[in-house]
Amino acid sequence: MLMLHHYYDQSTGPFRNLSDLSSEDAALVLEQIRKQQTGFASKRSPDYLEIRRSLELKAREMFIRKGGTPVRHRPHYMTVGSCPWLLDWYPSGKDLQIAIDAFDPGTLSFTYGDLFPTMRYADGKPYRGEVYTANEIVGIIREFGLPQEWNGSGQHGPERYIEVQVWDDKPLKQYLTEAIPTLGHSAPPLG
Repeated sequence: MLMLHHYYDQSTGPFRNLSDLSSEDAALVLEQIRKQQTGFASKRSPDYLEIRRSLELKAREMFIRKGGTPVRHRPHYMTVGSCPWLLDWYPSGKDLQIAIDAFDPGTLSFTYGDLFPTMRYADGKPYRGEVYTANEIVGIIREFGLPQEWNGSGQHGPERYIEVQVWDDKPLKQYLTEAIPTLGHSAPPLG
């Protein structure tokens, strides 16, 4: 059975999503993360939020054109298979695993690599600029394999995992209710 993985910081809980915040609140949280200088998120560029929202909108539109039925306006993020080095993105990294069968396939889109380099890196690879459905990603995995198996250290390009964009909260409900509130706490969301 195929497992999807979600990496997060223990202090914030799973599925804490900057994209769920207003632009102003997300900017404040990102600034707080930068000041703490801990984890991967503290190194994000000043235009990160603007680029992220633009890429999420583009991915959503592409997914809908392929027949996807997103419920959320912005996705939650997971990976296909394990990618333990992502634990290092967070001061107290955790890995939450959920079987792909828990999701409606119409609410999952995939990029071969993280959404950012997949949509922005121009090297001519056939999976650049593409969003895949659950059925399509199976063929892509057959053709190219899992990036974490052939590019675990990133020496062959920016694709180090297959990212899953989760467009529905329903299968995550039990994990969302466990999350710590975002603002007013010392530990902001890192996703």
